Amino acid sequence: MKMYLISDNIDTYTGMRLAGVDGVIIHSKDHLKDELEQVMADKEIGILLITEKLSNEFPEIINEIKLNRLLPLIVEIPDRHGTGRKPDFITSYVSEAIGLKL
Repeated sequence: MKMYLISDNIDTYTGMRLAGVDGVIIHSKDHLKDELEQVMADKEIGILLITEKLSNEFPEIINEIKLNRLLPLIVEIPDRHGTGRKPDFITSYVSEAIGLKL
């Protein structure tokens, strides 16, 4: 199975290309929808890497795929600006899950 990148910036795209991962740069909702259709039609793509910024800009599109399809596995990655998550996001996530303050 192959990995594929959908990025919102050239730096992340270039870095992943150097690592051997094909991909595309997206700047609009329509282009994202078109690219996702092509990715889902390609049975060789098992992991779809998408930048956190794109995932946060179009959550309805990404969440629909995550909830209704087994493949490709969607992995959100930080871009060159870093992650959009809070520094304690793991602790917060665990606290919410088990109901205890850590």
